[in-house]
Amino acid sequence: MAKKVVATLKTATGKDWAKVIKAVKSPKTGAYTFREEMVPVDQVQDALKK
Repeated sequence: MAKKVVATLKTATGKDWAKVIKAVKSPKTGAYTFREEMVPVDQVQDALKK
Protein backbone atom coordinates (compact mmCIF):
# COMPACT_ATOMS: atom_id res chain seq x y z
CA MET A 1 0.00 0.00 0.00
CA ALA A 2 1.64 3.21 -1.16
CA LYS A 3 1.53 6.34 0.95
CA LYS A 4 2.77 9.55 -0.53
CA VAL A 5 2.87 13.29 0.07
CA VAL A 6 1.49 14.82 -3.10
CA ALA A 7 1.86 18.57 -2.79
CA THR A 8 3.48 21.12 -0.53
CA LEU A 9 1.71 24.43 0.02
CA LYS A 10 2.81 27.65 1.68
CA THR A 11 0.57 30.10 3.52
CA ALA A 12 0.92 33.71 4.54
CA THR A 13 1.59 32.68 8.17
CA GLY A 14 4.88 31.12 7.11
CA LYS A 15 3.87 27.59 8.01
CA ASP A 16 4.39 24.97 5.33
CA TRP A 17 1.57 22.51 4.68
CA ALA A 18 1.47 19.21 2.83
CA LYS A 19 -1.46 17.33 1.35
CA VAL A 20 -1.35 13.68 2.43
CA ILE A 21 -3.37 11.09 0.51
CA LYS A 22 -3.71 7.64 2.03
CA ALA A 23 -5.34 4.49 0.66
CA VAL A 24 -7.64 2.97 3.28
CA LYS A 25 -9.02 -0.55 2.89
CA SER A 26 -12.65 -1.10 3.86
CA PRO A 27 -13.02 -4.04 6.28
CA LYS A 28 -16.52 -4.73 4.97
CA THR A 29 -15.98 -4.87 1.20
CA GLY A 30 -12.20 -5.00 0.84
CA ALA A 31 -12.27 -2.03 -1.55
CA TYR A 32 -9.79 0.81 -1.21
CA THR A 33 -10.81 4.43 -0.73
CA PHE A 34 -8.57 7.46 -0.56
CA ARG A 35 -8.47 9.85 2.39
CA GLU A 36 -6.95 13.31 1.95
CA GLU A 37 -5.85 15.69 4.69
CA MET A 38 -3.76 18.84 5.02
CA VAL A 39 -1.06 18.65 7.70
CA PRO A 40 1.95 20.80 8.64
CA VAL A 41 5.15 19.51 7.01
CA ASP A 42 6.71 18.63 10.34
CA GLN A 43 3.77 16.32 11.18
CA VAL A 44 3.63 14.36 7.90
CA GLN A 45 5.21 11.22 9.33
CA ASP A 46 2.77 11.22 12.25
CA ALA A 47 -0.18 11.56 9.86
CA LEU A 48 1.03 8.59 7.81
CA LYS A 49 1.33 6.40 10.92
CA LYS A 50 -2.34 6.88 11.86
